[in-house]
Amino acid sequence: MTTTFRRGRVALACLTLVAVSALAGCGEDDDKETEAVEKLGDPEGEVSILAWPGYVEDGSNDPKVDWVTPFEEETGCQVTSKVYGTSDEALNLAKSGEYDVIAASGDLSLRLIASDEAQEINTDLVPNYANVYDFLKDTEWNTVDGKNYGVPHGYGANLLMFDKKRFDKAPTSWGAVFEEEQLKPNKGKVTAYDSPIYIADAALYLMKTQPDLGIENPYALDQEQLDAAVDLLKTQRAYVGEYWSDYLKEIQAFETGDSVVGTTWQVIKNNVKNPDVEVVLPDEGATAWNDTWMLSSQAKSPNCAYAWMDYILSPEANAQATEYFGEAPNSPQACDKTTDPKHCETFHAGDEAYAERLWFWRTPVKECLDGRTDVECTDYAAWTQAWTEIKG
Repeated sequence: MTTTFRRGRVALACLTLVAVSALAGCGEDDDKETEAVEKLGDPEGEVSILAWPGYVEDGSNDPKVDWVTPFEEETGCQVTSKVYGTSDEALNLAKSGEYDVIAASGDLSLRLIASDEAQEINTDLVPNYANVYDFLKDTEWNTVDGKNYGVPHGYGANLLMFDKKRFDKAPTSWGAVFEEEQLKPNKGKVTAYDSPIYIADAALYLMKTQPDLGIENPYALDQEQLDAAVDLLKTQRAYVGEYWSDYLKEIQAFETGDSVVGTTWQVIKNNVKNPDVEVVLPDEGATAWNDTWMLSSQAKSPNCAYAWMDYILSPEANAQATEYFGEAPNSPQACDKTTDPKHCETFHAGDEAYAERLWFWRTPVKECLDGRTDVECTDYAAWTQAWTEIKG
């Protein structure tokens, strides 16, 4: 499989979801809040979709890659779409009211909910939702107060990739990129994901290796815990040759030997033409993403939007989209439809034990996500500032 599109998932936020009144500058228009509909009407004939690259393919990028045309023929809803490069960009575009349905990662979905840019959906009106793996339903990144604000698309983990020729023994821990003694032999050839959300990767490592810090959730860091993660990343900075957000550049770096160890995605490893490069889910677990299809509170074509959400969850369409993009499908039925019979095995689709080792992206907010009430946690504004300091 060759994946044509990938994107940098830059997580930016300025909200405290549990305290919507504190959403300064995040779009606090309460008038847009709506309840889930009980039944659908006639399709409007068109639907506008905002999504990551590679999620809404109509054959214009590759004539062989087209799951939009069958949807249009089946429903009569003509699709217009726009791709975005970062979650922050998507939030700003969503506020325009020009889009009916939005594909959002965990760092964006909660912002859309809290800023009233997404509306509650009725999953009974999305028949294919029944097939979705149970562990992807009612999650903390798309469900609030028991209300569903979207349906799951696909998911993937942030893994450790390495060139085995540079190691006497294959690494099984994130210590390969965080411990100075392990970093030294690969100085200048270490790579890391270029986003403030990468702080969570360091926090996860500290959570497993320094329990005295009291970290219970890598997205819920008080100031002391954030400082510890920042210190770890500042130490790592001296050994990093390049931070990456463009997956094509990481592929090239591992093929040329400019990078020999660092964080990655499974789809990147699949496309590296270097037989010595391997990938592993480290002993400490990993951060990850799960994307959600959400209905805009300003949707002008909600009936076609519901039709799209059901269609993209169908086994055929979800198999095509997630295989093309390079992530795990959301249902066993979709796994049965992938072109590569080993795709779901490669991406651990449906493997709950594997998923339990993943910490899916969440937006850090001041109200601690781990349930603590005796301390204020750091929000993403603090993480963004810290990331600037780390990179120097």
